[in-house]
Order: sequence, then structure tokens, then C-alpha cells
Amino acid sequence: MEKFQCTIMFASLLMSTTIFSSLPIQSHATKHFNVLSFGAKPNGIVDSATAFAKAWDAACSSTEAAVIYVSKGRYLVSPVRFSGESCKSLDIVFRIDGTLVGSGDYNFLGREETWFSFERVTGVSVIGGSFDAKGPSLWACKASSNNSCPAGATTISFVESSRVKVKGLLSLNSQMFHIVINRCRNVKINDIRIVADGKSPNTDGIHVQLSTDVEIRNASIKTGDDCISIGPGTKNLWVERVTCGPGHGISIGSLGKDREEEGVQNVTVKKTVFVGTDNGLRIKSWANPSSGFVQRVRFLESLMFNVKFPLIIDQHYCPHNINCPSQESGVRINDVIYQGIRGTSATKIAVKLDCSAKAPCTRIRMKDISLRYANEAAQSSCVNVLRDALGLVKHQTCF
Repeated sequence: MEKFQCTIMFASLLMSTTIFSSLPIQSHATKHFNVLSFGAKPNGIVDSATAFAKAWDAACSSTEAAVIYVSKGRYLVSPVRFSGESCKSLDIVFRIDGTLVGSGDYNFLGREETWFSFERVTGVSVIGGSFDAKGPSLWACKASSNNSCPAGATTISFVESSRVKVKGLLSLNSQMFHIVINRCRNVKINDIRIVADGKSPNTDGIHVQLSTDVEIRNASIKTGDDCISIGPGTKNLWVERVTCGPGHGISIGSLGKDREEEGVQNVTVKKTVFVGTDNGLRIKSWANPSSGFVQRVRFLESLMFNVKFPLIIDQHYCPHNINCPSQESGVRINDVIYQGIRGTSATKIAVKLDCSAKAPCTRIRMKDISLRYANEAAQSSCVNVLRDALGLVKHQTCF
């Protein structure tokens, strides 16, 4: 009897094993899409924008993770838009080993706002690759005061997107901004290089606005405007190990252009290096009434090498001094810490805090600041800074 029961149990176990092994195995396969298969030409002559768009559509339609591969070569690509509204895949990687180029004719890209536009995407990564927008022809047009010049295109933008990664990318000679993060959440930018001439107009390296939880780490930025510009509505931004120069430094603002405006809060800028820049760490706002604000900002462990204005708050911002507003800024600046800032200033006043008489800066704290000018200690100037113990400082050194 015991032997019979054992035989039944063994047979049952064998049957269940057979049934289990016949079930389909769940795989986490990744679909691969090579742009060459969709007609892209790596010769730098034939426009491959349609091939890139088709590869995106195929990846977007996949229910699995997808990789769009761009092999070595030079790909001429006109402006292209990647929309994620109907995407099934929530994990799409652009793996780029090649160079994407614009045309020497600035109208090729300049007729659109953005060259590579990602809109409403989720889980998209751009890994590697070089983007050469051929910006000098448009810069020359603007320098000639030719009124027919287009505004120019941003090289890469992410709009209303989440879980975005950009890593190992080179952006060269953008017509306008290099990378824009607008109305996004959870963005990581790592190990990138941005290169443009120091006199190139409006070529901000990375611009962030109306976005939350953004990280920028390990970047080298050489450009003709702000290396990183931080616009209204930015919250929880972490910047670390960025080298800037040439350029206008790392700037919060400009703010206060509009009366109703979202504030900037929870920003940390750490272990940055500035070489020959116009500014180092800057907060700037127009002298207009505004609902905007800046609060909980930490500028930590920065090195300055021959920087014109290493630390600056400018609440009377007006580039070129043309049609400047005559009011006082309503942007409230509160709880800003400068700590561990060292190096050399190209001007005698290395620290210049020019705050609003209507909305004085509050809780501005400085610790371990060591800046020199021409082999002597640099000077500082604070205007309209409200200190907890001392009251309003109208004209006084900052530390």
C-alpha cells in the first residue's frame, strides 16, 4: 500500500513538472532598432530625419524596452520631434555612436525652435553621441545686425517629460541653448561636454525651468552665455562637479520678468570650477514687481580662476542697459549659503550683493570665503541685505 501511494505521488509530481515546463517563460527582452534599417545614411549628406522618426515610432510601439541604435558615421538630420503621448514602451534608449550634424545653412535648423525635441516622454535615455549644430554661421549673421536672421534652434529639449537620462553626450556649437529641461520631473544629466565659442550669443549650456528633481553631474561647459541657467519653477536641483568657462557662470534667473511667476527653491551647487567666466555663482532678477522668490540655495566648495564677479546677486539686472525697468525687484531672496568658495577674482569687488530695496535679501550666510584680487584680499559689497542680528545693511562689506 505504501509503495502504491509513493508511485501515485511521484506520477503527480512528474505531471505537475511537465505542465510547469510547458508554460511560456516571461522574458524581459529588449527590442533593437537600427536607424540604418529605416533608411538613415551615415554620410553627412542625405537628410536622415525621417529615418530617425520611423525608428522612434517603432520603438514607441513596442511593449518591451527598446534601443534605438545610431552607429558610427555622420548623419545629417533636420529638426525632428519625438512624442511620447502614445508610447507603449516606458524604457527607450537612444544609443548613439555617431555624430549628428546640422547644415552650414543656418536656416536648415534655425527655422524651428528645437533640433531634437522630446515631448511628453517617459523613461527615455540619450546615451553617447555628438550633436554638431554648425552654429557659427548663425552667430555671424546675428553679429552683422542682419534683421532677417532666425532666432535659432535649441539642440535638445525635453518638455513635460519624466524619468529622463542624458549621459556621455557632446553638444557642439548649438545655434541657441544646448539642452533645455522644461516642465519635467526626475531628470539625470551625467558626463556631458558642451562646447561653443565664448562670444556665441544665447548659447546657454543647460537651462532648467518649471522642473522638479533634476541632477546635473560631471559636466564640462564652454559657451557664450550661462553654463547653467535656472529659471522660474525649478525645485530640487542638484548640480555637482561642473567646470564652466568660458561663459557667464551658473545663474539662478533671470527672474522677475513677469509679475506672476513661480519661485526657485532647494538648489544645491557643489564642487564647481569657474575659469575666466564673467560670473561665478549668480542670482539675477529684473527690477519689476513680481511674485517670484528664491529660497534654500546652497553654493558649496567652488573654485574661481580669474572670474570677474565670483559671487553676485543682481536684482537690477538689465543686459546692455537698454529699456531698463525703473522699479524695484519684487523677487524675494531668502536662505542662501555660500561656503568653501576659493580662488581669484578679475575685479576688486569679488562679492557683490545688490539686493532690492523693496524686498531685501534675507538670511544670506557666508563661511570659509577666500578670494583674492591681484595678490591681495578681494573686497565685497552688500546692499539691501537684511541680517537677523544687524538689521538692514545698505552699504557694507559682506563678510
